[in-house]
This record gives sequence, C-alpha cells and structure tokens, in this order.
Amino acid sequence: MAQVKIFADSTSDLPASWITEYGIGIIPLYVVFDEQTYRDGIDITPVGIYERVAAAGSLPKTTAPSPKDFIDAFAPHIEQGHDIVYISISSSLSSTYQNALIAAGEFPEGRVHVVDSLNLCSGIGLLVMKAVKASQQGQSAQEIAALLEHSRQLVSTEFVIDTLEYLYKGGRCSGMQNFIGSLLQIRPVLRVVDGTIIPAYKVRGKKEKAVQQMLDNALAKKDQMDDDLIIVAHTLAEEEARRLAAILREQTPAHEVAIAEAGCVISSHCGPHTVAIMYMNKGSEERSG
Repeated sequence: MAQVKIFADSTSDLPASWITEYGIGIIPLYVVFDEQTYRDGIDITPVGIYERVAAAGSLPKTTAPSPKDFIDAFAPHIEQGHDIVYISISSSLSSTYQNALIAAGEFPEGRVHVVDSLNLCSGIGLLVMKAVKASQQGQSAQEIAALLEHSRQLVSTEFVIDTLEYLYKGGRCSGMQNFIGSLLQIRPVLRVVDGTIIPAYKVRGKKEKAVQQMLDNALAKKDQMDDDLIIVAHTLAEEEARRLAAILREQTPAHEVAIAEAGCVISSHCGPHTVAIMYMNKGSEERSG
C-alpha cells in the first residue's frame, strides 16, 4: 500500500510544530493589497494585515491557489510513489477546492483525493489531524478521504468577534449596523454551518460576556465531544486563548487542548482579538449548529 501524504491549505492555521512533526504539506492562499500579492503565512502575517488595514482603511482580497500551484506541490510526492489526501477550505468560501480538483485530474486516477472540509481555520485543522492519525494507522488514501467526508459533518466551530469594524469593511454589515453595534457594544458570534459562516447570535456588553457564552456552549456539549482534540484559535488574543484552553482541559474529556493562531484569512474577515473554540462531536452524533 502506498504511503499517504496529507496536504491542507494555509487557512487550516495549523501550529508550525504540527506541520513539521507530521510532515503536512501546506498550500498557501494569496492575500492581495492593491497590486501587491502575498503568500498567506509566508510573505505576510496577521500583524502585517492589521498594519496594512490601519494604513489603507480597507481590507485585502484573498485569492485561491491556482491549479498549477497544486500540481507543483503534489507532483514530487506522486513521483515518489505516495498517494495524496488534500483537505481544502470550504468550497462555499473559496475556489480553492475547485482548483485542487482540476489539479488532481492531471494525475493518474485515485492518486490524489480532494476533500472539501466544509470549514475553515482550525475546523480544518481538526480534520487534518484526524487524517494524519488515520495515515499513521495504515489506512489508504481512499479510506482516509471517506473518513473525512463523514467526519466533516461533526466539526463544531464558533468565533467571538471583538468588533464589527472588519465585517463592515468587508461588506458583511452596513455602516449603520457597525455604528449601532459599536455604540451598544454588540459582540457578534459566528458559527460555521454546512460550509458557510453564519451569525449565530449577538451578545450585548463586554467581550468577556460573549466569550463566556461560547465557552458555556462548548462545555454544555462536553459529553458529545470526541475526546481526541479541542483547538482554541485566536487573532492577537493569546492570553484569552490560554485561559479558555486551561478551562477546557480541566472540564472536558479531551486528551489534548491546543492553541492555534489564526492566519491571514480569518484575520481579514474577523479582525484582531477574535477567539474561537473548535471540536468534533462523537461519530454517532450530528454536528451541532
């Protein structure tokens, strides 16, 4: 049986130590400011995003890797006899998935399996780590892809946004909503459902109140959680992420609660000081949402 190489794109926001330890291939998306194009996580970081947004007053665009980008990344591993499983950002949010499918068609049938994560950020990361574990157990690329297509429905992802400003600049809320939201200290909480980002609910008051609600939501479902891994992701909110992770370690059955810094895509849409909790439900449960 061929060895399986696991790939993801930069929106998976995997900790660098995991990428190195498990040999995960990463395909960067592109971030475009005016006429300048940067590779996500390579040529620009979230801090660079915030600096450019503050200076320009507008958000960058993000674009998908081209089919050629995927072909160039996959080809050396195919030549070495490996099969590939690539886990993409949700096809509802980017054309990355479609471009990966085009690239997969350039290789012999069955050598490259492309899986739509129906998620983003560390929601993808949870699936990547499940794929890594399955590969280590000797499962084939086809078996891993089938596992992921089932498991993606079990991912739970919630974000607490600190400010509506980035949603406003990105065209996701009106100027009046931004003004009233700021005036009333409304903290939107976003959830990923069926591959799209939806406003789950809004909490009025300090951000801590919204974060506590998100944490309470997760703890209320601790008996439904898969006990492998929980990921707390953040944008420039490491102290808060560490606090949440400590509580989740103490009060859930998870074997590991990891902290991940969200990359440029989440940073562009949600802004700084965003925090998120992501976990998988047990296989017998349907995803919450």
